[in-house]
Amino acid sequence: MFFKKKETIGGAEFIIAGLGNPDRKYENTRHNAGFITADTLADKLDARIDRIKFKSLCTTVMIADRKVLLMKPSTYMNLSGQAVTEAMSFYKIPPEKTLIILDDISLDVGKLRIRRKGSDGGHNGMKNIIYLSGSDQFPRIKIGVGKKPEQWDLADWVLSGFTKTEQQSLDEAVKKACEAAELIISGQTDKAMNLFN
Repeated sequence: MFFKKKETIGGAEFIIAGLGNPDRKYENTRHNAGFITADTLADKLDARIDRIKFKSLCTTVMIADRKVLLMKPSTYMNLSGQAVTEAMSFYKIPPEKTLIILDDISLDVGKLRIRRKGSDGGHNGMKNIIYLSGSDQFPRIKIGVGKKPEQWDLADWVLSGFTKTEQQSLDEAVKKACEAAELIISGQTDKAMNLFN
């Protein structure tokens, strides 16, 4: 009897990249909303993001009958494009089929904003992806992490943790972001935007 070995990585049709910073000290900070969402999506699909490839931790999952590379770049946020474009180039995946999940300080904690494409919005990870790929046609799910209080330095704010109340809102937003990602992969971006924007 032949058992088909479960492929950890094979040809991918889509990429989902959750952005963040890899060190343990950055776990559960505002800037790591993309990592948190990628991990939650992997859990939901009974997968582990634990293979090192494309300057990332990654795994391959099935979403809506499509093979999807789920990745968490290990390059640190500002160089996210190095990892994302390497995977795109390897699998010949265009920006339109590369979904980026990132934090957004212009949105309240727990709010989502889904876009088909657009500028970097001042986000350094997105800026690097657009710069290295030469395209702004990436669909994206932005997860609100709260506006910076006046007295805070921006870098300190995005690397700070969530309060207990904020954490509940974030958990809810992450669940919705996972649903939105599945809709986007299945070609229902409009539905995702209508439901979650």
